[in-house]
Amino acid sequence: MKKYKYLSLFFFIGLSITGCSDLEEEPVGLLAPEGFFQSTTDIQTAVNGSYGHMLHRYFMSREMSMALMLRGDMVDLNPNVTNPERVQFNNVALLADNSTIGLFWPKCYQIIAAANQAISGAELVNVADEVKNPIVAQGYFARAFTYFHLVRQFGEIPYLTEPVTDIQAAGSIGKTSVDDVYKNIIEDLKFAKTWLPNTQAARSIPAKSAASSYLALVYLTMGEYQKAYDEAKEVIDNEDIYELGLEPDFQDLFDASKVDASLEPIFVLDFIGQSDGDQGRNYQAAFTGIRNDDQYGYGGGWSVEVPSMAVYTTWDGRDYRKAVSLDTTAVFNDVVISYDSFTNVGIGGYASGVDRPHIAKYTRKAGPAAEGNGRTTNSNYLMMRYAEVLLIAAEALNEVDPGTTEADGYVNRVRARARSGNGSSFPADVSGLSQEDFRDMVLEERKWELAFEFKRWYDIARRKLGTQVYGASGLEGVKAEFNPNRDYLFPLPVDELVRNPNLLPQNSEY
Repeated sequence: MKKYKYLSLFFFIGLSITGCSDLEEEPVGLLAPEGFFQSTTDIQTAVNGSYGHMLHRYFMSREMSMALMLRGDMVDLNPNVTNPERVQFNNVALLADNSTIGLFWPKCYQIIAAANQAISGAELVNVADEVKNPIVAQGYFARAFTYFHLVRQFGEIPYLTEPVTDIQAAGSIGKTSVDDVYKNIIEDLKFAKTWLPNTQAARSIPAKSAASSYLALVYLTMGEYQKAYDEAKEVIDNEDIYELGLEPDFQDLFDASKVDASLEPIFVLDFIGQSDGDQGRNYQAAFTGIRNDDQYGYGGGWSVEVPSMAVYTTWDGRDYRKAVSLDTTAVFNDVVISYDSFTNVGIGGYASGVDRPHIAKYTRKAGPAAEGNGRTTNSNYLMMRYAEVLLIAAEALNEVDPGTTEADGYVNRVRARARSGNGSSFPADVSGLSQEDFRDMVLEERKWELAFEFKRWYDIARRKLGTQVYGASGLEGVKAEFNPNRDYLFPLPVDELVRNPNLLPQNSEY
């Protein structure tokens, strides 16, 4: 075998970021950056490679999204599913050799590598900054977006800002402190905010509002509440310029035929009903869909990620978001079965299903699928939407200036939409809450508003809610192995530590 050094461009071969690979075949047709980057079109091509990686199963389509879903307190693992890597996430009992982490960690660094190549290659294109920087800014956003996921999951991580041209050198890189990772994320988002346009042709391409909204969320995560409020308020004050607003009907946010025209999404991963193997497949329809269910025309899902019963029983039925977010009926052999009574054990005659409501956001209005179980439906994964910006502003303002009608108003805009779907008086407007009660309320509001959108575990971790949500009163009951000194971070992948001892020590108590 021969060892080859690859100069990464936007076609990546799955190298672990800190390892080297033994390859048997001679590489053919690899192009050095100075030979490729000739125009802004070439920069855009490299940027597109970064965003293309986001639609692979190893990122938010399946592996990372499943990890985030199961680690939270609203999504349980079907008890018939015994894959150890999934059980570990669901039980809050991760091992350092968890295979799911071993898949999405290198994919994250592929996204980052593509962004780095675009940013670096842009320096070779001799045009004015005003011409190329709006494109380069998309690369900065992609890099910040991905590092923000990684730092929240793992804490100290390798932070790369340049293309890897020397694999041996990359194999000795160390970790960057959490503070420095956040500092770099903020700088990238500030660059993106400066150069991105106010609007883009599609919400899968970041605009200025996406950079500013993520800055607000980054600051909120860091506990920099004044800065979080300032960024969120800037988005709110410019909602007309940015063409933002709340979608009148909550269901339309999860309707593939309508969401592209909505003003509410700020940044999305847009699945278009096509795939090349695991590239471009939308796995959430399969993972959350009811097994053997015929109601959506693609044979149902796999019943892997299912809400606990307490999600259904504690969510007030007058809240329109509950009806949109949960499926309580299924169709088996042309017969409509209601889950409301939960007495039909084993309905449909399948052994590996589970008799409880399922998640509907990725199935009910996801459109047709060319592949079974909805794996090529047209869902948009809503990474950031305007309702979240309103809730960020409310949460942050409560920390710096509690008791304001302004903070109440942001929550009440979101609640008004939740009421309008059912024509009910619930959830009622908020007013007059203490700082502590408002803090608890807005976290609950995020729980219901953003249910099953890959947000909940991050809220649990940043607010250190584990003792509460993984305890006896939690939605999934006691998670006996939860350890607050360990479980607000994931373990660094053990394979990476073996390849590169500079990444040691492992995260605490793994």
